[in-house]
Parts: sequence; C-alpha cells; structure tokens
Amino acid sequence: MRPRVVLSLGNFFFALFSTALTYIIVPYLFSFMSEVSAGLVIAAGALVSCIVFPFLPRIVARYGAQQLAIIIAILEMLSLLALAAVPNALSVSVFASMAIALGPFLAYQLDLLLEATVAEEGVTGRVRTIFLTAWNVAALAAPLLMGALLASRDAYHLVFIASAAATVPFIILFAARKLPPGTPPLLSHVKDTAQCMVRDRDLAAVTFGHFLLYLFFSWAPFYTPLYLHEIIGIPWSDLGWIFAVMLVPYVLIEYPAGILADKVIGDKEMMFIGYILAGASFAAISLFTQNTPLILILAVLVTSRAGAALVESMTEGHFFRRVSEKDVNSISVFRGIWPVANLVAPVAASIILLFGNYPLFFALTGGFIASAGVTSTLLIKDFR
Repeated sequence: MRPRVVLSLGNFFFALFSTALTYIIVPYLFSFMSEVSAGLVIAAGALVSCIVFPFLPRIVARYGAQQLAIIIAILEMLSLLALAAVPNALSVSVFASMAIALGPFLAYQLDLLLEATVAEEGVTGRVRTIFLTAWNVAALAAPLLMGALLASRDAYHLVFIASAAATVPFIILFAARKLPPGTPPLLSHVKDTAQCMVRDRDLAAVTFGHFLLYLFFSWAPFYTPLYLHEIIGIPWSDLGWIFAVMLVPYVLIEYPAGILADKVIGDKEMMFIGYILAGASFAAISLFTQNTPLILILAVLVTSRAGAALVESMTEGHFFRRVSEKDVNSISVFRGIWPVANLVAPVAASIILLFGNYPLFFALTGGFIASAGVTSTLLIKDFR
C-alpha cells in the first residue's frame, strides 16, 4: 500500500474516533457538571498539549513520527475505554482531559509523515486536500454512528467504546507499513522559529488565520451539540443525521478548492469568502429557538461548514506551500495552534456563559471569526 494511501486511511480512522469524541464530550461532561466547568476540563487537556508541544520536535527527532503515532493512538484508545468504564466526575475529568490533549500530538505526526511524501510543491494543494477529504468522509460518518448509538437514550459510553474500536485499524496500519521518514529535521529553538514566523507577515497571517479556524473547530462541535440537545431539545436521533449532512461540504468542497488554488484562483479570495460564511452563519445560531424549523437549522449549519471547508483547505495549502517536512519547528508552531485554540476557546466560552447566555456566546464568537478572519486574509500574500 502506498504511503499516501496509508496516511489518508490513517487520517480517516483518526477522524472517526476524534470527531465522535469532540461532539459528545461536552454534553457528556454536562451530565456531571455545569457547562462552565466542562469548558475548564477541556481547557485543562489543551493546557497539557500546550506545555508538551514545544518538546515535540526533539521527541520526533529521537523516536520518529511513525513510532510516536502508534504510541499516541494506543494512549487515546486507553483514554476512551476509561471514559466508558469509570463514570464519575473526577475520573471523567481526568480521562477527558487526556483524550483532548492527545489529538493535536497525533495530527502533528501525520503532518510530518505526509510532508515527507511531497516532492513537488505544485501538488501540495491536491495532496493535502485528499488527506483532508479522508478525514471529512469519516467525520461525516461519525455523527450517523452517534445518532444510532444514542437514539433511545444518552448512552455515551457506547460512543466511547466505538471510538476506541476505531483506533485499532489505525494502529495496525501504522505498525504494518514502514513510511518514509523524510529528511531528519534540523532543530532550532521553537521560540526562535515563532519569532521568525512573526517577522514573516505572510506566515504570521496564515498561522493566525488557522488559529481562528481552530477556535471555530472548538466552539462549534463542543457547544453547538450541547445547545441544540440540552437547550433547544433536539434528540440525538435527529442530531445524528443533521450533523452528518452539515459536514458534507468538507467532502465536496475541499479537494476542488485545492485544485483551484493550485491552478486558477489562489488562496486569498476563497479564504476571504470562507471566513465570512463561517462567522456569519455561526453567529446566526444565536437566533435559534425551540420553534425554529429543522430545515433552517440545517441550512445555517451547512453554510457554516462550507465556509470552514474553504478556510481549512486554503490555510493548510498556503502554509505547506511555504514549508517542507524539514521545517519541523515551523510545523510544530502551526500545529501548536490546535491546543492553544482548545485552551482559549473553552475558557472564553466559559466566561461568556458565566455572565451571559448561549445566544450571546454564538453572536460574539461568530462575529469575531468573521471580522478577524477577513483581517488576517488581507495580510496574506497570495502566491498567484
């Protein structure tokens, strides 16, 4: 099996267990604590990621990305099984934080391994969007699985068990096929790398834009299911298919967008449109009530993901045109955006919800994504 196929399949299974975890973790924590406390549990896991991330380049240089990917997947499996087996507030908090912390580490290893397979930067957009599409197909299937498992009751432990099972083929794939390690990284201090990126307006802008995307990726799946299920009262049997349809734009948009960016338009214009769609539609969730038709809710959610799909494909493609697998510290900073966003997003959400309500939360965060995203896009230097 070709390395890119292995990596795309691995990303598929990674998405399967990661997406299921992301969509149910806050509603699950909400059964033990307030939504404010649930946000702080998520933030605790992200804090662990932020602390460990600066050391990842040296760990990769010593042990290799493929070996670390296997170890991280095993730890993720154990965390998910523990969440299913020991349902009390303390243990749930510990293992939920651990499961959240591990996700960015695994994404980082896959990035390095995928970059090692790219020899010509002219195909970066297509290679990375195929990789992202594999993720998105699995992310589309995960809500259907959740809806089926939770149709009769909120048996969240079944979702954790199913998610743990999805780590098994990932581990087998990576243990069975030796992947290209790429050129051994030349290490510099991550602080120096971050300073270099800040001095490069283009890299700084696309990295900040990616940070905004990951704020959306934290706020949307953590708090939208909680709001729609617990406050609006939509059952999981409906939310399962709604979330599945909602994620279709990722499958349909990202690969064609990558080809257009490679050959026709460039990144900047599509990124601009993406931020406006994602931010404005996320803000529109603040207008939902118990009387809002499901078809209107679905339309708003689909629009938000269409925007996010454009932003994701453009920020990923733009950044990885500028770097290679040898730029391991730059990739570390770029992927370090995920845990930083996972730290900032729930803390910000907890503060807003402590003093406000859900409509205020969606209006403020959606407006911020749109306005800050447009600003960062204007600072990017289009390669065309």
